[in-house]
Amino acid sequence: MDAPPVADDVLLINRITKRDQSALSQLYDRYARVIYSMAFKSLQSVEESEEVVLDVFAQVWRIAERYDPTKARVDAWLFVLTRSRILDRLRKLQRNLPSSPVLTELCEIQIPDQSVDLIEDIQIRERRDRVLSALKLLPNEQRLVIELAYYQGLTHTEISARTGISLGTVKTRIRLGLRKLKLAVDVED
Repeated sequence: MDAPPVADDVLLINRITKRDQSALSQLYDRYARVIYSMAFKSLQSVEESEEVVLDVFAQVWRIAERYDPTKARVDAWLFVLTRSRILDRLRKLQRNLPSSPVLTELCEIQIPDQSVDLIEDIQIRERRDRVLSALKLLPNEQRLVIELAYYQGLTHTEISARTGISLGTVKTRIRLGLRKLKLAVDVED
């Protein structure tokens, strides 16, 4: 089974802007597991990850009209929203539990067994494996700052302070690393 066509995702967003709840439900069915997986990888908590999924789709419902198909694909837009919600939760957790470090290792993502669609599960695993393989190909200095930003939820300023690298260099390394990741992952699609 192939991934859903990009145009189909855009149609769903257009329907959501018209308050079509079935379109939101379809978008949820299509992306909830991968969003959950992204959240769980960083948060290591079923409850927090489920909250991220709910927050993302509530936000989609509220701001669907802001989506611009000329700037990003729907899945990329959803992943940006997801990353933002994950960072919010990480900051909240770090404020509430300063002595509890957030796990940052690239561990296996565990997806709940609730009516798992095996084909979709395989697609998610393949996508994750492509990203992790591409991440390994990056120069160490680019991989480090990307892992700190995406898996530990640090801001550019926090990465600069932690590593002793200038803020401009941190931003450049993240930008270059993400560009290389995108090229590597897009080549395989």
